[in-house]
Amino acid sequence: MRKLIVLVAILILFLGVWNVLEKYAPSVTVPQPQKEKVKVVSEESVVIDVVEKVSPSVVTVGIEQRFLEINPFDPFDIFRSPRRSEKEQDIGSGFVVSQDGLIVTNKHVVSQPGNYKVVTSDDKKYNVEKIFRDPANDIAILRINATGLKPVEMGDSSKLKVGQLVVAVGTPLGEFRGTVTKGIISGLGRGITAGSAFEGYVEKLDDVIQTDAAINPGNSGRPLVNSSSQVIGINTAIASGAENIGFAIPINIVKEALDNFQKTGGFARPYLGVAYRMISRQLAILNELPEGAYVQRVVEDSAADKAGVKEEDIIIKIDGQKVQEEKGGLAAVISKKKVGDTIALEVWRSGKTIELKAKLESAPNQ
Repeated sequence: MRKLIVLVAILILFLGVWNVLEKYAPSVTVPQPQKEKVKVVSEESVVIDVVEKVSPSVVTVGIEQRFLEINPFDPFDIFRSPRRSEKEQDIGSGFVVSQDGLIVTNKHVVSQPGNYKVVTSDDKKYNVEKIFRDPANDIAILRINATGLKPVEMGDSSKLKVGQLVVAVGTPLGEFRGTVTKGIISGLGRGITAGSAFEGYVEKLDDVIQTDAAINPGNSGRPLVNSSSQVIGINTAIASGAENIGFAIPINIVKEALDNFQKTGGFARPYLGVAYRMISRQLAILNELPEGAYVQRVVEDSAADKAGVKEEDIIIKIDGQKVQEEKGGLAAVISKKKVGDTIALEVWRSGKTIELKAKLESAPNQ
């Protein structure tokens, strides 16, 4: 009984102390974590958004060519009165870079003679009034008589990462306008040889973007776009004998070309004026020749011609820098110079080395 009385007394004392603390102690509120709002964006919505923003700026490039209608079953039909017809064919893609009618595409898209056309996303057709071809890159600028066009937003290709999402819009196979493909950036800084010697067009391209976004014939010139709807490259080539390996010229190269064009009204590129073939180190050893650029032809009245360069010369060095195939050859060295620069050429001729001076001129538009 005594123990029970003691326990009751202790309980009464505890409750009294608790009431006093509750009454006079400062209250403390423990903040509860707020739920953070998370926006989930699906890849599908990103692609749709990119296509809606970029498509109005993408164009189809076509060519109008004349040809003779001949009856293949009549061997004498060609000797009768010729019947001439005109045929228009979509051959590539491009994108708008100014409201007043400047279009960017690949140089090889507009390499053949003919009357070129541009068809905008709203099916309006324009004649190409002027073509400016970059002698150093596979880039061409087309001028059409139009106003109020929607130019693309150009990004920064120096900030690209392997694995990031890309979308491409264009006209594959010269038939399916406005076709969209998507993929990722598969590689950066690639070096490729684009074109075919049998088609008369071969060009070495350095520092291009590799992508697995499907690129087909007719897609040349179409924009490669990031998830922010910014153009980061221009599709230019596909790997022969492979699937889902395509290449695009970085947009920073295009921006540089456009800046050059806006300042000069063309492409002011340094130009030496020789047709050449590179002699590799291995070829030089086998033939007991120096490594360098073997001159096959000198363009009349060019910088090289004025400097005294001859056919069968081998250009070994320029301003003390060796001209080597593995480092891009003669074109790579010249591309780092400026129009008007005077360069020192070290040339091997008939077993002797001679020094020549050449003043670089502006390359003619091709």
